[in-house]
Amino acid sequence: MRKGKNISKEQPISLKRYTHRVIIPLYIPNETEYYRDAWQIFTMCITSLLNTIAPQTAISIVSNGSSKEINSRLLDFCLDNNIDQLIIEEQKIGKINSILRALKFTREPFVTITDADILFLNGWLKETSIIFQAFPKAAAVSPLPVFRTQNHYTSNIIFDNLFSKKLKFTKVKDPEGLTKFAKSIGWSRLDEKWKDFIMTIGSDKTRAVVGCNHAVVTYRTEIFKKQTFKFAEYALGGETEGYYLDRMPQLYDGYRLATETAFASHMGNNLDESIIAEFKTIAADKIDGLKADNVLKYRPLSHVLKNILFKKILNKKSIKRLVYLNKGLPSSKIENFI
Repeated sequence: MRKGKNISKEQPISLKRYTHRVIIPLYIPNETEYYRDAWQIFTMCITSLLNTIAPQTAISIVSNGSSKEINSRLLDFCLDNNIDQLIIEEQKIGKINSILRALKFTREPFVTITDADILFLNGWLKETSIIFQAFPKAAAVSPLPVFRTQNHYTSNIIFDNLFSKKLKFTKVKDPEGLTKFAKSIGWSRLDEKWKDFIMTIGSDKTRAVVGCNHAVVTYRTEIFKKQTFKFAEYALGGETEGYYLDRMPQLYDGYRLATETAFASHMGNNLDESIIAEFKTIAADKIDGLKADNVLKYRPLSHVLKNILFKKILNKKSIKRLVYLNKGLPSSKIENFI
């Protein structure tokens, strides 16, 4: 039997205002073998994040089938560190479904989606903000540049700037950052042929790398308004991140970009002394939050023209060779990039 009046009835919802949300999917089924260092890596990730974000930032952690012990630790950690949202999925639902759980109800104008093994370095948010301000079409910006991203969901950038001197191949500004990332994903080294030139856009004052990874990226949230939040069938891979994340900027004629210098490190699953030393150098940042002066609009016709029809033309080796030569790539390097 119900007695009395529920005080929540007809009461308006009043939430704290944030301008930026960070979503971190987490999967730690155990702490042996591959996952031996996983909890320490995650706490280093979240600690570096807490030290380098603006006050108007909320954090969502989605535990994707992690062990009960990890979930118990997570709850204590979130309560101790004022984490805005903790979602615990008892079953392993996969990385992209974990992201979509939190993304579906994200109201903030910016959202950073990051793996749980990323170390955030001082200045990452400031540099990300600079790119959003300098490039009104920027829809996705990563603080971690990666080699050869000029072919990955970037056709609209090349189309728009086909005859512009702002788009060109330049000398890599941070070759050590590219090398470190390559090693972190299991490569023994990164050949010079991969890290000497990279496609950039902008001027000497503000320049960005064309294209970005999806290990850590900040998005304009409005690009997900047309996203169909269906359950992804793969725990990892299977083009899930390409479909749900990478392609979305292009539907709004938005650009996928990255900073020229690495302002984040990929720790992987095995801690080494260099990462621990880098972690110890991170200090508390005082920085303003992200902002944008424009609104990105859904542009389906532009998407078809630039990212489907033009992409088919650009994918022809003879055309790509001409474009890359025109954009300043030395002829001796062409075969390494097409």
